[in-house]
Amino acid sequence: MALHAAALAGVLARPRHWRWAAGAVVLDQALLTGAGMLPRSRWLGPNLSRLEDPGRAVALTFDDGPDPEVTPRVLDMLDEAGMRASFFCIGARARAQAALVGEIARRGHTVENHSMNHLYRFAALGPRALAREVMTAQAILADCTGAPPVWFRAPMGLRSPLLQPVLESAGLRLASWSRRALDGVSGDQGAAVRRLTRGLAAGDVLLMHDGNCARDREGRPVVLSAMPPLLLRLRQSGLLGRALPRAA
Repeated sequence: MALHAAALAGVLARPRHWRWAAGAVVLDQALLTGAGMLPRSRWLGPNLSRLEDPGRAVALTFDDGPDPEVTPRVLDMLDEAGMRASFFCIGARARAQAALVGEIARRGHTVENHSMNHLYRFAALGPRALAREVMTAQAILADCTGAPPVWFRAPMGLRSPLLQPVLESAGLRLASWSRRALDGVSGDQGAAVRRLTRGLAAGDVLLMHDGNCARDREGRPVVLSAMPPLLLRLRQSGLLGRALPRAA
């Protein structure tokens, strides 16, 4: 905003230099857009992509749920492995599956905010629309679990400079990831596991999908076929899967 104001003042003072002012504004917008398109960037505010002081833990996170077919089976696998995860839920889906959201929390996992409608144009929304997407989902998820989310993950990881003030007003922190399965777009189970486990180390934040899942060749949600080898790899490496921390 300061740069835009300075550019306008410069044009008013010296109109013949308008090209320099326009160039500065275009460059500024390009940098902001670029930062918003890099999910792990911290240029637009704090952003967790790795655990701090992880010990032997990695964070398991699931996006786009809850899904009545997939989410219960993911929960069963996590229970069997004795591991915990964070579920970034879409508010509209949570409202339709309130009991399932409550079950996620009851089993010891955390429920976090993934916006109300998971709009593809989320990063292009204005301040009021952004606030509606975040705050409406926040209220629904808090009602389902009895505790408000503390983490927010932007749809597709894309955001604008307008998001951070909204998150601060909601008491939310931004979370991205260090490894993702791409199981929302690819049905290749082997590739999903390799993306998550190649070079896997304590502190990694793993991103998978229990909603909007791609399907493997047998028509099975790929996350369900990728979870067993992933959990086995964690055990073999002496790593513990856990949820994102609730306290700062």
